[in-house]
Amino acid sequence: MKVENKIAPNENQINGFLESPELGPISMVNLLKFKNTAVYEDNRKTDLSGKAAYNIYAKDVINLIQKYGGNFLFYGKVSRLMLGEVEDLWDAVAIAKYPNRKAMMNMTLDPEYQKIHIHREAGLEGQLNIETID
Repeated sequence: MKVENKIAPNENQINGFLESPELGPISMVNLLKFKNTAVYEDNRKTDLSGKAAYNIYAKDVINLIQKYGGNFLFYGKVSRLMLGEVEDLWDAVAIAKYPNRKAMMNMTLDPEYQKIHIHREAGLEGQLNIETID
């Protein structure tokens, strides 16, 4: 099995997500891998770790999840792999629940989300985002 962390979905993943916008409720399981040091696309100087930059995003995205009818369910630091094998372990797991795909998509298009997204990109080396259906 090939495992490859990414920052954004590819075209096929986006198209699949848009096929059934009313599908839900959905929970998104986020397996997060942080950069050692945050790197901003605007080349700003920073001493922030990747985790610290992501945390700036995380504290604000929780409010946006709620604004669109969702709930932030869980965040935890990965301590070890109990079963299976991967080449590189993720740093943290986060789970958010949305009423449907449309709510999540609308959240990502919100100008408030666009404003904080820079911290997500600065902090993440990559992630897996797994959709589950209740």
